[in-house]
Amino acid sequence: MEAISTQKYVIGSPKKVREVVPLVKKLSPREAYEALPFSGKRAGEILRKVIGSAMANARQKGMKEDELIFKEIQVTEGPRLRRFRAGARGMAKPYKKRLSHIRVVLTTKVQNPKTEVQSDKPVETKQELVEIKEGGKTEGKNPEAFSK
Repeated sequence: MEAISTQKYVIGSPKKVREVVPLVKKLSPREAYEALPFSGKRAGEILRKVIGSAMANARQKGMKEDELIFKEIQVTEGPRLRRFRAGARGMAKPYKKRLSHIRVVLTTKVQNPKTEVQSDKPVETKQELVEIKEGGKTEGKNPEAFSK
C-alpha cells in the first residue's frame, strides 16, 4: 500500500529543492520531518510540509507510522514565471522565477516471512537420478555420460 502527496507550483527552483532530498532520503519519514527545519535551506520547510501531508495520508489509509519508508521523492520542474526588474536608462532586465512540483510516495517496509520448503520424499542425488533413469545401478560408470 502506498501513500502519495504532491505539491505543485512551489516557488523555488527544482535544483535548489533537489539539494535537500538526499539529506532525508535514507531517513524514516518521521525522522525526516523532524530534521528538515534544521537543514538551513528554504526548500527544507517546503519538503517538510509535503512529507507531513504524505504521512497524514498514510494514517488515513490505516498504515502504521513507524513502518513507513520513502519509496520515491521526486522534484520536477514546473512552469516559469517571466518577470523583469527596472534597469538603467529605462530598460527592463528580465528574469525567470522557477517553480517546482514535488511528489512524495511512502510505502510500508516489506517483511519477507521465512518460508521453508518441506517435502514428503527426500531429495535425490544426481547419482540416484541417473540410476532411476537407466533402470538400475550404474556402478563404475560415469553418471555425467547418461544425463543430457
